[in-house]
Amino acid sequence: MEAIASVLASAISTSASLMFASTGEILTERSGTLNLGLEGVMLMGAVMAYTTAYSTQSLALGILAALLVGALVGLVFAFMTVTLRANQVVCGLALVTLGSGLSGFIGKSIGGTTLEISFGKIAVPILSDIPFIGQVFFNQDLMVYSLYLLVPLLYFFMFKTGPGLRLRSLGENPAALDTAGIRVYLLRYLYAMVGTAIVSLGGAYMTLAFTPTWIDNITAGNGWIAAALVIFSFWNPLFAALGS
Repeated sequence: MEAIASVLASAISTSASLMFASTGEILTERSGTLNLGLEGVMLMGAVMAYTTAYSTQSLALGILAALLVGALVGLVFAFMTVTLRANQVVCGLALVTLGSGLSGFIGKSIGGTTLEISFGKIAVPILSDIPFIGQVFFNQDLMVYSLYLLVPLLYFFMFKTGPGLRLRSLGENPAALDTAGIRVYLLRYLYAMVGTAIVSLGGAYMTLAFTPTWIDNITAGNGWIAAALVIFSFWNPLFAALGS
C-alpha cells in the first residue's frame, strides 16, 4: 500500500500542470472561443514565472507574473478572434509559435539555472495522518492544494449558478443572451482572459514547483495533451481533473 500511495501522490503532482491548463481552457471554450495555443501560453507562463521568481526571490510575484502574462495573451487572442473574427485555429497555432520562440528568447540568459526557492511539499495537519488518503492527497505543495479548491468551485460556478448558465449559453446559444441584453463580446473577452491566465499557471507550476529550473520547451507537449483532455472531459472540470 505504501508503494501505491507513493505512485498516486506522484501522479497528482505530475498532473497538476495538465489540470490548470485543461480547466482554464474549459472556461475559454465554454464561452465560445477555441484556443489551441495552450502550449505557447504555458511556455510564456513558465518563463515569466521563473524569471520573475529568480530575480525577485518571490514565489508570489512569480505567480502574479504568470497570471498577468496569461491575461494579456488572452486579451490579444480575444481581440483577434472576437473583435476581428480571425480564424480561431490559426490564431491558436500562432500562439504556439510565438510562445515557443519568445519563451526561448526570454529564458536564454537563465537557461539551466535552478531556483533557490520553490513550492515544496507541505503536510496538512491531521488530514495528512489519515492512512493512505493523507499520503496521497494531503502531502502536496500549495499549487496542488489550490487545485483542490479551483476545480470544484469552477464546476459549481458553471453548473449551479446563474452566471455559469450564461457562460455555457455563450458557447451554445449566444443569440439568446444578446436578445436578453447581455453583452456577449464583453463576456467572451472576460472569460478568454481568465481562462488563459489559469492555463498560464500550468506553465508556472512546472518551473516553480515540479522542476524549479528553466530549459527550452519545458512543457514538452503538455499543452497539446491538455487540449485533448478538454474534449475527453466533455468540457467538465471534474472529468478533466480525473483525466489529468
